[in-house]
Amino acid sequence: MNQDPLISPQDSLRVSVLSEALPYIQRFAGRRVVVKYGGSAMAHQELRDAVFRDLALLACVGVQPVVVHGGGPEINHWLSRLAIEPHFIDGLRVTDADTMDVVEMVLVGRVNKQIVNGLNRLGGKAVGLSGCDGGLVEARTWGDGSHGLVGDVAAVHPEVLTPLLENGYIPVISSVAPNPQGQSHNINADTVAGELAASLQAEKLILLTDTPGILRERTDPSSLLRQLSLSEARELIASGLVNGGMTPKTECCIRALAQGVGAAHIVDGRVPHALLLEVFTDAGIGTMVLGSSLPGHG
Repeated sequence: MNQDPLISPQDSLRVSVLSEALPYIQRFAGRRVVVKYGGSAMAHQELRDAVFRDLALLACVGVQPVVVHGGGPEINHWLSRLAIEPHFIDGLRVTDADTMDVVEMVLVGRVNKQIVNGLNRLGGKAVGLSGCDGGLVEARTWGDGSHGLVGDVAAVHPEVLTPLLENGYIPVISSVAPNPQGQSHNINADTVAGELAASLQAEKLILLTDTPGILRERTDPSSLLRQLSLSEARELIASGLVNGGMTPKTECCIRALAQGVGAAHIVDGRVPHALLLEVFTDAGIGTMVLGSSLPGHG
């Protein structure tokens, strides 16, 4: 059949792509996907807009995305402007009371609302929250307390999210939460995302990073490991092949999968529309860790 001359090749391609995405849209409609948003995807306007469009599109086709974010570079910027000297122990930032005030103001009051505004501008319906809201996340002091108000997740109470998700809103959650005494703690956003995904029994946990995924050779992108089982991921950590900053991300995936999340993905947030490529294609673009033997991306 000849193509109507009034229909451009671009229009035909767009419709074809939408048609091919239908099985994925049907598969994930009504399912929850937790996205940890950070790294370079937060740093550049073009990538920010691509992430926001992806999230808005996911919500429009019936997926229920939840966004968890940090904001380390922005925190560093404001600490510098306020002449607050950073202190580190074993490479980890010590968060004293003054630093915690800045962390809370930046993450909850500035970065969170920038994400919410960006999502709303590009067609989403976003609502900003922190771990404090509705008792969503309960913190405990990390380790022996030597790092001050650095926290870990003691408990998650996701009930406040249910009416938002059921009505098409996108919760945007900053990784600040109080302990039982009401003292705010700064928690690693990967950790919050993983525990939140588990509590929501999410279909997917997606961590946007500044690397292609888990690499067999750290400097060789072609050595990307596209799919791992839970046991294989544990073995990579034990062998030292996964190390440095990738270790806590992989451990986060392992904990989430062990608690019932369907699949966990470590995805290159520097790639435009990385979320859609991961959710709506078989090949995906990052490393997928599975808790079972289910095949394939998407």
